[in-house]
Amino acid sequence: MNLETMLYEKDGRVGRLTLNRPRLLNAMNYQGAVDLNRAAEEIRDDTEARVVLIRGAGRAFCTGIDLKQLSGGETPVAYYESWDRALRILEHSEKVLVCAMHGYALGGGLQLALACDIRIATGDCQMGLPAIREGIAPGLGTLRLPRFVGLGRAKRMALSGENVDGRRAFEIGMVDHVVQADTFEEEVDALVAQYLRVCSEGTRQTKMLLNMSFDMPHGQFFEEYLRRQRIALASPDHQEAMAAYRDGRDPAFRA
Repeated sequence: MNLETMLYEKDGRVGRLTLNRPRLLNAMNYQGAVDLNRAAEEIRDDTEARVVLIRGAGRAFCTGIDLKQLSGGETPVAYYESWDRALRILEHSEKVLVCAMHGYALGGGLQLALACDIRIATGDCQMGLPAIREGIAPGLGTLRLPRFVGLGRAKRMALSGENVDGRRAFEIGMVDHVVQADTFEEEVDALVAQYLRVCSEGTRQTKMLLNMSFDMPHGQFFEEYLRRQRIALASPDHQEAMAAYRDGRDPAFRA
């Protein structure tokens, strides 16, 4: 896949998507939105990768929309449509998406992280939705952020444009793991391996159910749960888990 603003690589069952405009702190222009769509489709359709790590090259994860392009009137409305389309593809893929943030994760960068399943950040990483300072709305961060931190905290962040650091983000539920900046690579790789070890058909079904948890009434959700639980129970991964339990060993999942 030939992408101008990012790289997608494979290492067995792990995919790695790296935002790659390091001189601009991985600020994303319209081409970045196009590339993210192509990468998201590749990730969704990849039959081998089970966990995908998303991170940024250089000194930051992503500072969001390219302000030079925006201030020059060169950012079409299609940018916003395309960016969120890519986030929805990623959000609804069966892969476990792990986002590793350092430096800055602002605007569209934080929106991308919120569309992932697991968020990792260094303690000093600065995260926020500064769109209000540019006189625009912070995308569907307005939908996703309240689900993690509550409506009150989401309003404060979005309406003030203030940042929070990684430690505070962990305290309010926006980040799942805080790591040290000087051991960032090692700790991120260890966490990716941790999630990969338990990745099974049950993982697929669990992610899909969690994605629906705010959008269905109880009865409908329960029927969907039963349907997906039957799929998990009939899978080779469940049989392997039970065999591993009987043998007193860790399961080796294949999904």
